[in-house]
Amino acid sequence: MLEDSHIAPAAARAALLLAASLLIPVAPSVFAEQDATPAAKRAAEPFAFADFTWLNGTSRTKDSVLDSKVFTGEFRVDSSFIYDFNHPQDHTLVGTSESGRTNEMQVQQLGIGGDFHHDNVIGRLMTQFGMYSTMTPRNDASPSRGQWNLADAYRYVSEAYGGYHIDKWNGINIEAGIFMSYVGLFSYYNFDNWTYQPSYVSSNTPWFFNGMRVQIFPSDRLKIEPWIVNGWQSYGMFNSTPGVGLQILWRPNGSVSLLSNNYWGKDTLGNPDRARMHTDDSIQIKYYDRPARRFDKAAFSLTIDAGCESGGAVSCSGGSPGSPSQYFLGYMVYNRFWFAGDRYGLTIGGGQIANPGRYLVLLPPINGATASSGTPYFTENPGDPFRAWDASLTFDFMPKQFATFRFEIDRRAATVPYFAGPGGVTPLGGNSGPAGSLVPGFSPDLGKSETRINTALLVKF
Repeated sequence: MLEDSHIAPAAARAALLLAASLLIPVAPSVFAEQDATPAAKRAAEPFAFADFTWLNGTSRTKDSVLDSKVFTGEFRVDSSFIYDFNHPQDHTLVGTSESGRTNEMQVQQLGIGGDFHHDNVIGRLMTQFGMYSTMTPRNDASPSRGQWNLADAYRYVSEAYGGYHIDKWNGINIEAGIFMSYVGLFSYYNFDNWTYQPSYVSSNTPWFFNGMRVQIFPSDRLKIEPWIVNGWQSYGMFNSTPGVGLQILWRPNGSVSLLSNNYWGKDTLGNPDRARMHTDDSIQIKYYDRPARRFDKAAFSLTIDAGCESGGAVSCSGGSPGSPSQYFLGYMVYNRFWFAGDRYGLTIGGGQIANPGRYLVLLPPINGATASSGTPYFTENPGDPFRAWDASLTFDFMPKQFATFRFEIDRRAATVPYFAGPGGVTPLGGNSGPAGSLVPGFSPDLGKSETRINTALLVKF
């Protein structure tokens, strides 16, 4: 990135910090530009002391081909074909926010945008077209409150924020708008990830926040990032209290990354007495790195999530019939191997969750059900049981840094009927009546497990 030799040092620093905040690698020419600044006036750039493109959730590209003095462009395409061994007749997948259709080619995500950088002013815009523009808004119930359809207003935007960089310590960025959360470790963009279908810990936690964040870099190895946001992956507020959060990212060396996200908010629509707490903690370690060998690299990640809701007729623990326990507890672990100069990748992993009350379980789209509508076919009442596990094996062919061919097999299971079976989740005549409502003579076909093959072509410039 920022390969223009005429970029002012302040602009380069601001843009580099923006890239670091997004966990995006930066071209070596930036550092050459920084060398033009006297050492006494220059602080080390955050996370620039090593190559972190091996991380799960981080783009592996090292160069930008769409660069200029004030704008670094970005283009992403995620096209997939998913074969579900359950063979749902309506070609509908259940329980995932990364893919929604089976046995047909789909454009899951197409994004065009990039990063703006001039002097100390920074900004980012990424559009989203394809299935993400429908699947992401339907999981947010906050537009049900009040006027002006927020789901439509933000449908085609995944990231949109502006900010200002302050030359203090190793940098401070103040940004407002819609930004990625990275709660759950995986990136919203599948190109950046080790697998196509992340485990439940990632898939059931926020992909974005709408609000404000301050990124503070006390050193080039540490980021402290407080948030004030509308809520848990919500365009608006569910009630009248904003959510607050804190991210801490520490990378002591080029082989270790420690990430902690913590959140508190009141995110049950129409129930202002119910509060949510959540902690999400990950460690990633690169334990083998021999670039000259055929088997050249290996790393693993471990993520543990815990949280609960309390008040408003539920409790974190020690529940009773009148106030059942409602919590989220889960983990996921992955191991990644690279071969032949990082042209091939192999990942094995999976995880488990327990989420009584189902307050973070993705609602099956039965008869067009959304997070706002709910559905009597799959209730989300206090204390409703839900446990699930999954495992996956992923093979990547990466002929160039800008393209990935992905082949993956997933096995997922739950303790209650949840996944689409052969009969699917759509009435024979199509969706009927209000979204998610009962249809006379219709019953969705839900099973306790699914096996599928994910194939995808992922491109990022």
